[in-house]
Amino acid sequence: MSREIPFLKTPEQAAFRDQMETKVAHWITQWDGVEKLAAGLVGLPLSKPSISHSGASTTPAAVRAAFKSFTTYSLEYGVDLQTLAVRDLGDIQMHPTDIHECHRRIEESLHTLYEQQPQLVPILIGGDHSTSCPSIKAFAARYPEKKIGIIHFDAHHDVRNLEDGGPTNGTPFRGLLESGVVEGKHIVQIGIRGFMNSKAYHEYVKSHGVHIFTSRDVRRLGIDDVLDQALELAGDGTEALFVSFDVDVIDQAYAPGCPAVGTGGMNPWDALDALYRLGALPQVQGIDFVEFDPTVDVRNLTTRMTVQFMLTFLAGFSQRETSV
Repeated sequence: MSREIPFLKTPEQAAFRDQMETKVAHWITQWDGVEKLAAGLVGLPLSKPSISHSGASTTPAAVRAAFKSFTTYSLEYGVDLQTLAVRDLGDIQMHPTDIHECHRRIEESLHTLYEQQPQLVPILIGGDHSTSCPSIKAFAARYPEKKIGIIHFDAHHDVRNLEDGGPTNGTPFRGLLESGVVEGKHIVQIGIRGFMNSKAYHEYVKSHGVHIFTSRDVRRLGIDDVLDQALELAGDGTEALFVSFDVDVIDQAYAPGCPAVGTGGMNPWDALDALYRLGALPQVQGIDFVEFDPTVDVRNLTTRMTVQFMLTFLAGFSQRETSV
């Protein structure tokens, strides 16, 4: 029998482990397909529909890789997540070339998932923002004959016309409005900013009753006031809320990995506080994080920030679980 070679371990065994802390990588493990979950992570590795160069398809893998850098404890919110039933469900397999087929797969996969796990709160990691159209269609199907509302954080309206290239990362909310999945009066867009949208598209969303809070509104009114109004508007007459968080809503100083960088965006603390509040609300039953490119990020700043956004949403969610 061969002798054990001193100190020679697998990479996992050799990695430094502190027995007094739990890393997110050791908490959000692969789902076994049986455990009843409170929330589940699903990757949407798609970026072919992006109208600008984007490696957003690599985002789910980058987010998972960053889990080893974070613990489960938030001292700001006094929450430790390690006992919360959150697992990694994997990625939805995309077609190599067919965008419509990719969107069909997203909708079908999530629809089946919700049938099997009816209480699951999905945490969807894109991918470009085109993924939000099929994912929200699947989400809406959970509430037949009832209405849903959407809280949409973004620098852009994302209602580009479909004639100039079909479904892209700039069309998800055009697709949702024109398919009748959600009424404009139940959509609230937060963080929209100047010189990133055309007048025609701004008038389009207003004509459909979409409520708009610009990045300047957030700065002047404060995120708490804006979110109070947003929840009242999106929640009026709706059964459940979905949060769509495009990371380019954040100022470029904090989010260098976004293809559509720009100044005058929201600051991370406003986003963190908003996501904590949204996570704690029982009517919020789904969320996605989309539209950043790890291949052009700087020292993983945007990826790490997005992981903190996700964990902060879950910190709020854990308080919801505690209060039930």
